[in-house]
This record gives sequence, C-alpha cells and structure tokens, in this order.
Amino acid sequence: MDRVQSATPQHSVGPRGADRSAPSAGGTGSDGGPGSRRAAAQRQQMRQDLAAAAMELFASQGYEETTVDQIAAAAGVARRTFFRYFRSKEEAIFPDHDDTLVRVADLLASAEPEEHPLDVVCRGIKEVLRMYASTPGVSVARYQLIRQVPALREREIAVVARYERLFTRYLLGRFDTGESIPSGWQRGGEDDSMLAEVSAAAVVAAHNHVLRRWLRAGGRGDVEAQLDHSFEVIRRTFWASSSPGARRRGSVVAPGASEVSGDVVAESALSASPGGEVLITVARTDAPLDVVVDSIRAALSGARDC
Repeated sequence: MDRVQSATPQHSVGPRGADRSAPSAGGTGSDGGPGSRRAAAQRQQMRQDLAAAAMELFASQGYEETTVDQIAAAAGVARRTFFRYFRSKEEAIFPDHDDTLVRVADLLASAEPEEHPLDVVCRGIKEVLRMYASTPGVSVARYQLIRQVPALREREIAVVARYERLFTRYLLGRFDTGESIPSGWQRGGEDDSMLAEVSAAAVVAAHNHVLRRWLRAGGRGDVEAQLDHSFEVIRRTFWASSSPGARRRGSVVAPGASEVSGDVVAESALSASPGGEVLITVARTDAPLDVVVDSIRAALSGARDC
C-alpha cells in the first residue's frame, strides 16, 4: 500500500498540468490576511483536486489497482506533492474531515454556557452532515466505493470515532466545569464518563443512520430535516424533560412549559439517579430509528414493572 508519513500541507495550487506544489507569491503571512486566506483556499482546492482524481480512478480501474503515482499524475502534480496533503491513498477519499473537525471543535468551544450541552453536540454533528450534503454526487459515489473496499470502511470508522471522542470530551468538560449548568440536567457523579460517552454515541449514531439512509436514496431529500427529526426522537427518549428556566439555543423554556409535544415525556437520562440500573439493548444497524426507540422504550417499561 502506498503510505508515508506526512506533514501539514504547506503548498498551494498552480496551473493544471504542472507540479502545483510551489507556494503562491505575495500575501501577508500567517496573520489571517488576504494572502493567508488565499493560501488556505489554494490548499483546500488542491486537496479537492487530488480527492476527485482518486475517486475517478478508483471508479474506473478499481481501488487496489490504483497507485498514488497515478492519482498524482491525474491531478497534475508530483508524487511528493500528494504526500504533502495525504498520508495514503485511502485518506484521499476523506479530504474534508480535518477542516470539519476543526470547525466543530470551534463551535463547541464558542457555545454559550447556558445552552443545553446536548443541543450543542447536535449542532456540532450537523456541521458534519452539511459537509456531505454540500456535494451529494461525490458523497454518494464515496459511499458506494466504501461499501466495496474494507480498507476504506475501516478508515471511515476511524474518522467517525474522532467526532465521537470530541463530543465526549466536550460533555465531560461540562460536567467538570465549576460554572452553573442548566438545571434540567445534573452531573452524574461517578457515572459522568458513561453518561458523556452514551450521549455522544447516541447523537453520532443518529447522524450516521440518517446519512446512510440519504446516501442510499441517491442523496435526495431534505437530509437536515431528517436529522432534526432524529434529534427530537432522541430528546423525547433520553433528555427531553426541561426544568424551569432551562435554555435551548434561541429560546427560553418557561417554568412548567415543555418544548416537546405529547402527553408523556421521558425522564432525562442525564438527570437519572446514580443508583439506577443500566439497560443494554441490541438492534440492527438498518432498523428505522423510531423502531429502535420504541424497543428501548418497551424495554424500559418492562424493567420498571419488574
């Protein structure tokens, strides 16, 4: 397999057909001025060009049969330039995740302390969804390729795990902070790490379920609306209860009011008592989310009756 250790991309784009590894002239350095922004845009374009060349070659001649040299030649650059942007050919299939991860981390860091932490995480994962939805054709082709190549599937799992770890760290940070937190949820004591991991995993799983369904449909439909619906299902099941004054982004929940319709609102998992029992359920990955939620709700009802 073509693979070497790489550094952060430092070079920019030039005319197609030549080795486009020379940095652009002029600019203002790394202070965020026009030159810096132009260089960043050029680096991003180079990554996209390499990824597009890789996808086209993988589709036309097969993943295993395609080499880094061929990808570089198709993009009009030298082999060494490819390795300034990607460590291996499978990494070229996911050119946007590094930037998206930074964007999501910035979103978490800038969130208002009064906003419900789980709503912040939902906003974060939506940035990932928008990355896929911005290029439906590429995303569908990538999905079809990943299903055929185990190495790419493993790479995708590793990429998704980075978001989940980021969300878990954020939620743990909210547990550990000395600042006041929304009274609609409580610190879980010795269960903090478990609650943070389960909550982060639930949001990521909802995103993955909606994304796969959208990709299988050829990238058609309002995928953001589908994801919002999934979030509401999760909120009703795990953390929908709101106490007086608890704030959602852009709104305030009045005392005695609820943002969720329905006669029965599930008790928040984050406000559960530390002495409560743990319920483990198993479901198929292709099962509809509402079916999974119904099975969990039924299992919880059975556990309470015992």
